[in-house]
Amino acid sequence: QVQLVESGGGLVQAGGSLRLSCAASGRTFSSVAMGWFRQVPGKEREFVAAIKWSGGSTSYADSVKGRFTISRDNAKNTMYLQMNSLKPEDTALYYCAARGGPVLFTSPEKYDYWGQGTQVTVSS
Repeated sequence: QVQLVESGGGLVQAGGSLRLSCAASGRTFSSVAMGWFRQVPGKEREFVAAIKWSGGSTSYADSVKGRFTISRDNAKNTMYLQMNSLKPEDTALYYCAARGGPVLFTSPEKYDYWGQGTQVTVSS
């Protein structure tokens, strides 16, 4: 089992920044990918970004390219999402996810482990 705990959400004005963190513990994989997803009530969970734990390859949704940066700290077993130039449409519950393989899938069904989510609210 892998446990994931997100933190760093909050309320911010449009144009502002937040950094989300995802601390991972438990079983480790020799090759793993992790990602960030977000969801608003009544809508499907949406891919935001993903990173390969070994090597650091990344993938981003078009809606966040150039504004968000995904990264990881291997020593701390922690993944981050730096969010800049935030917009009201970025408001959502943000989830951290992990899967036991290196492919950077954008579909949430491909991920095996999930955190509890952290709320991000961007006011206009």
